[in-house]
Amino acid sequence: MLTLYSYPALFGVADNNGYGLKVYAFLKLAGVPFNHEHIFDASTAPRGQLPYIVDSGETIGDSETIIAHVTRKYRLTTDAALSVAQRDGDLLVTRLLDDLYWVMSYSRWKDDRYYPSFRDALKREHPRLTNDALDKARAFNFQRYHFQGIGRYTPDGAYARGLADLGILARLVPETGFVHGMRPATIDASIYAFIANIHYYPIETPLKACVESHTNLVRHCEEIHAAVSG
Repeated sequence: MLTLYSYPALFGVADNNGYGLKVYAFLKLAGVPFNHEHIFDASTAPRGQLPYIVDSGETIGDSETIIAHVTRKYRLTTDAALSVAQRDGDLLVTRLLDDLYWVMSYSRWKDDRYYPSFRDALKREHPRLTNDALDKARAFNFQRYHFQGIGRYTPDGAYARGLADLGILARLVPETGFVHGMRPATIDASIYAFIANIHYYPIETPLKACVESHTNLVRHCEEIHAAVSG
């Protein structure tokens, strides 16, 4: 059976990282059976990044590559009816979510207003985490933010990027149903993965306030959450 390796759960969400949760939600919605292993150390993962899967002895990393592999191998029809224009639009939204990821991560690890609450929540849900380990993770993330670029923004500048991303998602997600109709597609799993890691996050960041102000984003998130939980 396929095994998904990703970061641990937090605040009732199956993975506290959007990329792992995207794969988890996709597999659940597609009805592909899998085992889910939570890990903290990504050093042995492909390119040192989570998530990854092991499927019949083959190790595959990167959320998009994983989804493409599973779709092909298991002959999934999740997106089979989409037009070329819809597929192109989904790719653009996927890249937008890549941008949103950095702002979400910044709000947890970089912003001194919210990091203590995030740190304490991690320790509460995962008691084996130590302050030393979290301090090292924070320092590592500071380096990533600097080289990626988001770490060179002021907090207001960083959140402005994320709020712009959320504004586009709020205009894309319908009041009922899903992005391409009444059945969820891969892009719905992707949007859910990032919105869930904001909506179910009990720390009042600007990103959370924005999501909560859009009932369509909340509705979309909660419907998919109910479908993939348990």
